[in-house]
Amino acid sequence: MFKRTHTCGELQKVNIGDTVSLNGWVNTVRLHGQVVFVDLRDRYGKTQIVFNADSFSGDFEAVKKLSMEDVLSIKGQVKPRAESAINPNMATGEIEVVVENYIMLNEAAPLPFVISDRDNAEENLRLKYRYLELRMEELQRNMLIRHETYQATRSYLSAEKFVEIETPMLMKSTPEGARDYLVPSRIHHGKFYALPQSPQIYKQILMISGYDRYFQIVKCFRDEDLRADRQPEFTQIDMELSFIDEEDIYSTMEGLTKHVFKQVRNVELSGSFPRLTWAEAMDTYGSDKPDLRYGMELKDVKEFTNASDFNAFKSAERVMAIVVEGGAKYSRKIIDELTDYVKKYKAKGLAWMKGENGGFTGGISKFFSDDLHQSMRKELGVNDGDILFMIGDISSITLNALGHLRVEIAKRESLTKKDDFKPVWITEFPMFEYDEEADRFIAMHHPFTAPREDDIGKLDSDPSNTLSRGYDLTMNGYEIAGGSIRIHSQKIQEKVFSLLGLSREEAIEKFGFLVEALTYGAPPHGGIAFGFDRLVMLLAGTENIRDVIAFPKTTSATSLMDESPSNVSLDQLDDLRIQIKQSEK
Repeated sequence: MFKRTHTCGELQKVNIGDTVSLNGWVNTVRLHGQVVFVDLRDRYGKTQIVFNADSFSGDFEAVKKLSMEDVLSIKGQVKPRAESAINPNMATGEIEVVVENYIMLNEAAPLPFVISDRDNAEENLRLKYRYLELRMEELQRNMLIRHETYQATRSYLSAEKFVEIETPMLMKSTPEGARDYLVPSRIHHGKFYALPQSPQIYKQILMISGYDRYFQIVKCFRDEDLRADRQPEFTQIDMELSFIDEEDIYSTMEGLTKHVFKQVRNVELSGSFPRLTWAEAMDTYGSDKPDLRYGMELKDVKEFTNASDFNAFKSAERVMAIVVEGGAKYSRKIIDELTDYVKKYKAKGLAWMKGENGGFTGGISKFFSDDLHQSMRKELGVNDGDILFMIGDISSITLNALGHLRVEIAKRESLTKKDDFKPVWITEFPMFEYDEEADRFIAMHHPFTAPREDDIGKLDSDPSNTLSRGYDLTMNGYEIAGGSIRIHSQKIQEKVFSLLGLSREEAIEKFGFLVEALTYGAPPHGGIAFGFDRLVMLLAGTENIRDVIAFPKTTSATSLMDESPSNVSLDQLDDLRIQIKQSEK
């Protein structure tokens, strides 16, 4: 192998006349009689190299047999390209390297798919040969964005006096959340570690230990149903701070977000991020992670439907609507598709009316008087050519179904731009949700989230309406960070545990040392965790989280490349005193 003097993305006109050595993969081969043009590629770029039969002293017939992804080491002289051959789309497009000598480092087997085009192969095939897909320009760009996000995060937090501390990967299994991944202990038979769903307990312990600003870029594990933006193992930027309140969290995390977007994408996120309470977000957008890149806000139309002759909505708790500009073009087929879509979110149907000739036509418009038509158009801002979609049901179904419809229509109408970033804080989440099956409250975030100070009294009198000091940072329809101010009072923590159906003894059994540690002088503290993979996904402009993880799992939590999870030997199971229970047929 020739020791490389330059990368394949480096050579310019100033290098003309230099003798250089390059190493890389054959990206393309073009045969032109006695001349062979090859684009040689590494992660830095591509350089055109030229084998000319008249000047090349090696085996020219072997050169003609070069294949894509062969690994070459070449030595040659940098020459200017002919004016007509300059490629303005390549960083090295003004030069070429005339090869004097080359070494075949490794011949590539026939490829399972064309590496220059991701769309020519199904995702499962690409995941099986992930090491080949990772050679693609798009994936390499994504991995570099991920790397730059790591570095930008560390530089900002270090400058803000955060201390990076690692927490254990093997910990005690805790309830309240997704299923744990369990790790059996060989030494302590019948006992298990859990892989952490987050370092929540450890980072609160670090605050009690006096480390007032902690962070960690950490792997977390959750055994849950997967989606395009979820993985069984994922990465968080985990942070905790002492002697702070929400305003400190907002300012520090807005600074981190602005720094990352500036450093990685050269995007300026100006000003303070807007804030919406959870109730405002749900009522306005039907989502606690609203996409603010477009309008189409939810409108309350209960007073109008009550005054109409349309009886199906009379008993509905909430009737909400969205106005789709230009939506009158939708055919009955499209409206039926959208009706089926909202039924996935438990809506019974989708009512509609089209704006036309100063009033409404079609759908349920005949049940509304002319006066109601005029009032609704004025109040809701409906113009000719628009369509009004309405859903009536219990509040949760109405808001959720219409919120999802809003997002679906935005996709159909191409209302979003990937390079437009709209962050918004969601605040004042409910403390609890009521689990009908378990007949008890469950924590909406986790049991260590503090109630609002004004709502502490409601823990006794009205827990279902108690609001928390939780907060999420969302962007473009994704939650990119979530956290809360924590409970540091032992008395309040015990009250929250009791509302969750836990005695102090049970809390110590389940949450261990944190409950006891809170009795030894815990400072006021709070924190947040950024979903690192999701953040990089936004920075990279993709909608699939697998595109920004080097070796991701499928939606069924399998790795097609290394075939995990896999069976293990009986000897390994015997060491752990584990027997595999046969599934019942």
